Formats: sequence, structure tokens, C-alpha cells
Amino acid sequence: MTTLEHGHASGHGGGHEEHAAEHGHPGAKTYTIIGVILAVITLAEVFFYTQEAVLAFLVPLLLLLSAAKFAIVVGFYMHLRFDNPLFTAVFGFGLVVAASVITALMFLFGQYPLPQHIG
Repeated sequence: MTTLEHGHASGHGGGHEEHAAEHGHPGAKTYTIIGVILAVITLAEVFFYTQEAVLAFLVPLLLLLSAAKFAIVVGFYMHLRFDNPLFTAVFGFGLVVAASVITALMFLFGQYPLPQHIG
């Protein structure tokens, strides 16, 4: 579509909000709420990192929180929530591959720890 079809150059005074509403994208309020949610998740990550009570399952917990932030960021800020589902599948596949590699490495190094310095 051209800018004339969207009404930007046709004198309708179509601002960013009108353009966003045409495509169903959220406004500033939604992005502010998403930013606050991301900040709360980050604060939770920092909090859990400092707690010894969760040390036994700290890495999986942090991975889960990071995956949640990843999903929120690509879903809203990269507009995947509003685009073709194929794009979401591509990013989701990348997340699954990355999580699988990290999990495999955790099990590998958990089973065969690095040798200690001799000497």
C-alpha cells in the first residue's frame, strides 16, 4: 500500500495512532505495561540470583524467565504477535534450538566437570 492509501499524504491528518489502529498494533499504554512487565521479570531474575534457597534450580529458573522475556519482546516489540504466524514459528524454532543446545551443554558439563588445576 502507498502512503496515499493510508491517508497520510491525503490531508486526513492521519497520525501514528491512526496508522497503528488500522493494523491493530497496540498503543503507548500497552508498550508501557509490557516494559513494566519486562522490568519486573528482570528484577525477579536478579532477586533469584542472590538467593541461596533456589540455587539447586537457579539455571532452569533463569532460562525460563529469559525465555518468557524473549517471547514478550519478539511478540510485542518486533510485532510478531500481529504478523504472519510463520515469522513466530521461525523465532520459536530458534528459541527451541538455543534452549536444546544450552540444556545439552548443562548435562554434558554436569556429567563431566572441568578438571581442577593441578599444582
